Amino acid sequence: MKLVAPRTALAFRLALRELRGGFRGFYIFLACIALGTGAIAAVNSISQSITDSIASQGQELLAGDVRFELNNREATQPEMNFLRGLGQVSISTGLRSMARKPDGSDQALVEVKSVDDAYPLYGKFTAEPDYPLSALLSDQNGTYGAVAAPLLLERLGLAVGDEILLGNATLSITGTVKTEPDALSEGFGFAPRLVVSRQALVASGLIQTGSLVEHVYKIRLDARSERGSVRDRATREFPSAGWSIRTSDRAAPSLTENITRFSQFLTLVGLTALIVGGVGVANAVRAFLDAKRTTIATFKCLGAPAGVVVLVYLFQIAIIAFAGIMVGLVIGALSPMLAAQFLAQFLPVSTEPTLYPDALLLAALFGILTTLAFAIMPLGHAREVPATALFREQGFEARRLPSLPYILLAALFMAALAGLAIVTAYDRYIAVIFVGAIVFAFVILRAVAALIAWLARRSPRVNSPALRLAIGNIHRPGALTPSVVLSLGLGLALLVTLTLIDGNLRRQLTGRMANGAPNFFFVDIQSAEVENFRNLISRQAPEGKLVEVPMLRGRILALNGKDVTKIQVPPGGQWVLRGDRGITYSQTVPENASLTEGSWWPQDYSGEPLVSFSSEEARELGLKIGDTVTVNVLGRNLTARIANLRKVEWESLSINFVMVFSPNTFRGAPHAWLATLTDPSASPAVEAAILKSVTNTYPTITSVRVKDAIDIVNTLVAQLATAIRAAASVALISSVLVLAGALAAGNRARTHDAVVLKTLGATRAMLIRAFSYEYLILGVATAVFALIAGGAAAWFIVSRIMRMPSTFLPDVAGLTLVTALVLTVGIGLIGTWRILGQKAAPVLREL
Repeated sequence: MKLVAPRTALAFRLALRELRGGFRGFYIFLACIALGTGAIAAVNSISQSITDSIASQGQELLAGDVRFELNNREATQPEMNFLRGLGQVSISTGLRSMARKPDGSDQALVEVKSVDDAYPLYGKFTAEPDYPLSALLSDQNGTYGAVAAPLLLERLGLAVGDEILLGNATLSITGTVKTEPDALSEGFGFAPRLVVSRQALVASGLIQTGSLVEHVYKIRLDARSERGSVRDRATREFPSAGWSIRTSDRAAPSLTENITRFSQFLTLVGLTALIVGGVGVANAVRAFLDAKRTTIATFKCLGAPAGVVVLVYLFQIAIIAFAGIMVGLVIGALSPMLAAQFLAQFLPVSTEPTLYPDALLLAALFGILTTLAFAIMPLGHAREVPATALFREQGFEARRLPSLPYILLAALFMAALAGLAIVTAYDRYIAVIFVGAIVFAFVILRAVAALIAWLARRSPRVNSPALRLAIGNIHRPGALTPSVVLSLGLGLALLVTLTLIDGNLRRQLTGRMANGAPNFFFVDIQSAEVENFRNLISRQAPEGKLVEVPMLRGRILALNGKDVTKIQVPPGGQWVLRGDRGITYSQTVPENASLTEGSWWPQDYSGEPLVSFSSEEARELGLKIGDTVTVNVLGRNLTARIANLRKVEWESLSINFVMVFSPNTFRGAPHAWLATLTDPSASPAVEAAILKSVTNTYPTITSVRVKDAIDIVNTLVAQLATAIRAAASVALISSVLVLAGALAAGNRARTHDAVVLKTLGATRAMLIRAFSYEYLILGVATAVFALIAGGAAAWFIVSRIMRMPSTFLPDVAGLTLVTALVLTVGIGLIGTWRILGQKAAPVLREL
């Protein structure tokens, strides 16, 4: 033990002395570690910046301390008395409807929001012109004012001062929306905003029996009310209210969760880049130790223990890794400030310089573990080679594994790296799949490299000397085959996976899904209007198919009598319990669904309430036939027993519900109707005529053109895909760096080969052809692996997780092949050209 400290100090001094010459040979090492660490640090810092901003600006984002939401009904007088007892109350109402030009020539879907004079309780609503909102929405000469999103005016060709029709009311556009403090907490909207007063909304006649309306009550708590106890008091005093309660510390939970999920995905992509960089670390360490063979031999001949030699180079590797990690952390620290310049108009991000230690520490841990996991094995090889062999051999390509302690240590660091990725993940199931896929990819890549070498070794003799030399280079000892396949294969496979997922998703949205989807959804059809509405559609679209179903809204409160807020639900099923769900009743099985378990209720069933549950969502929630579901509908708690499970074709975009109840469950309950119109032969002109006729005849019915909604989703998918591909490019850049490093590491042997061959009469043109053939073969082989591995991964995600048809896209195959060939041949020939220019005499003297 007394010798440990002096030997460690000596090793550290020797390491520092050797580093005086700079980081020559370690630039790829530095770049790989910095790039991977920087990607992880940046993603998590930006994510934490957004989530912290949401938490710190909770009152402004919520426009209150507490938010109560009721669907399809207003608060009763006792409930209002309770809310007013908490503090100042602001009431707003939200719904979707159709805004029309006064002459009936055009219309557009809008997100209507009515507010009172107290709105907003926190934050500021600003309009153009910048007048008080109450003044802009006031009654002026019998016409109520309205503030519209600029997009609405653009769609209808209107300007401030023009009039617009909403339901049965005529409104005057008095301004445009600039900032809406609670827009993020209200959730994503498919249509532009139209802000009106409560009086104007009542005059429009849009609030009718069964209308899909959200009534929101925001509270500015007084000094004696505590935010944390409000939810418990409300639930205790009004157990059947069915309201959704949100406090300002969770102002936008859906947004926060989506950001967390997306950041986890990007973190895994960044970790892929770091692991690809780990291959570069291993290559760089091996090449560095190969170049230091004389120094290592000298140390051993002078009596230095093998442990001291290992420590010397471990310290050097640690110092260089520290430098790379610090560069990455600087990138991560600056990223939130740079991202704020682009995200400030969409998300609440702080532009103040702020460090996020947790995000930086996580990135640093990933960088440290990656370095150690991939550097230990080459160090173990250096320890095992005797000094005489180091003097005698040109290098020390390991022909066997290092000693057991080094293998166990490398395995320990790799296990720690995998464990850190899983433990820190939002969705650990996805993280486990990712780790398993990375391990599987490494094993397969090694097998692919071995298979390529085996095929090259057993290939028939060819007449072309250049091709014969290329084939020999692929399987000879110290060949580049494992390094090239491993470095480029993982990055290309990730790029293929993401590109195929994006292509399949967009193909589904614009192809099969769009072609099979209904033309229109019609919402808030009153029972008295159903027959006349049916006749109108039959005249306007005689070839179309109209499907009508009763529509209510309900919130799941309990499963098998257990409060859903106290149930741990997998991420895939959380959306069912979040907020209100559309529900319906039916005497027969819906036409776009099929029973998977159980049986449907009889035609005239009159027993206990029964419900049919979507089989996929039931599995996520752990439900089975015979379990009970408690829902709150119109302020009443209803408990129904699951009678059957059914498969729902969500991708059809037809009328689908998670829950379909037996008709006796809602006997006598007021409700509206939902309808779809499907007419594949309808042209855009016919669709415009249908929309115009329905809107002008029934101004309170909301018409949604499905293709418009698909276009919006397609645009969002394209934006997300761009961000994902940008993140994936980090992994590909790491692959390119590692590939360049691997080729550079092999340049020493290539220089000897080129000089000897030129001495024996080989021309530069023949050598260039030989090296080109070699790189072509390796590039094609790597591209084939990337297509197979990436295609399999994309198929699993699209067909098993997204539950959509998966198709292999030929253009992706072509792009992957071209990318692989350009990278391998291009980078390889750049290095080869320099090799071929080497003078023969200096090299021959060293042989």
